[in-house]
Amino acid sequence: MAEVVTGEAVVLDVPCARFPSRLLALILDLLTQVVLLFLILGAVGLVGVAARLDPAAGAAISLTSTVIVIVGYPVIWETATRGRTPGMYALGLRVVGDDGSPERFRQALVRGLTSVVEIWLFTGLPALIASLISSRGKRLGDLFAGTFVIQQRLPSRYSTVYLGIPPALDTWARSLDLSSLDSQTAETARRYLARLTELRPHAQEYLGRQIASAVTAQVSPLPPPGVPVPVYLGTVLAERRRRDQSLWPIPAGQIPWPASAGPSWPEPQAPSWPAPASPTPAPGPPSPEPPPAPPPEPGNGFVPPS
Repeated sequence: MAEVVTGEAVVLDVPCARFPSRLLALILDLLTQVVLLFLILGAVGLVGVAARLDPAAGAAISLTSTVIVIVGYPVIWETATRGRTPGMYALGLRVVGDDGSPERFRQALVRGLTSVVEIWLFTGLPALIASLISSRGKRLGDLFAGTFVIQQRLPSRYSTVYLGIPPALDTWARSLDLSSLDSQTAETARRYLARLTELRPHAQEYLGRQIASAVTAQVSPLPPPGVPVPVYLGTVLAERRRRDQSLWPIPAGQIPWPASAGPSWPEPQAPSWPAPASPTPAPGPPSPEPPPAPPPEPGNGFVPPS
């Protein structure tokens, strides 16, 4: 872990990439560059023979292609992906600034130019020595650019304490007005809870107050007195998800949240649309008509009509 001081003077604990993972990512990138360089130089040679290019022109094209592959490959990838190359993608690594900010083009260019000397010319020996000496595992390119490599792909660290709705807050949670809570604020609160165990105590308190103030401005009513900030944020997020699940029922057998997360979601309800009308039975043979009733017997002076 490395201490990173952000622009808001908040100290964060950031996991530094380990040397084996960095070495494997570098090997993958170097293999990719060698293959690209071999294909490009082979294509240039074939085109030069077919077009009968001047040897000086062919050498210039080959040199330009080599510089593009060796320097442009890491610079383009790290600039476009904010600090990741294909090798880093495979190992879950990312290059960030010393203050934890995303890598910029200037920093990627300095790292790419330095790699020509420390990796290609001296076969990575200066990078190895600098990485072993530095507490953050920095190579010379990182020292000059003001960057270091972090381990980004980590298991989720959601705390089961803050993702459910406590029984004492269930009534208050159902009365919340969440219509003004935007997705950006909810995502900020979710990430804060996800990284809660990585923050120092004063950073937890500072960031918690900032995020809770933003949530309180969009959610009403206020929580009961004495509710901790993580519990408040977790309850709001759980209630928001519970209402989303009530609008979109989950089919049977699918779990909308990890089983260890805590909250119990409502069972999916049957659709409320009207049932289709029962089909009309097929016409059958006509039923026989009942025989006519016999006329009443005459009596007491009654004369039947003719």
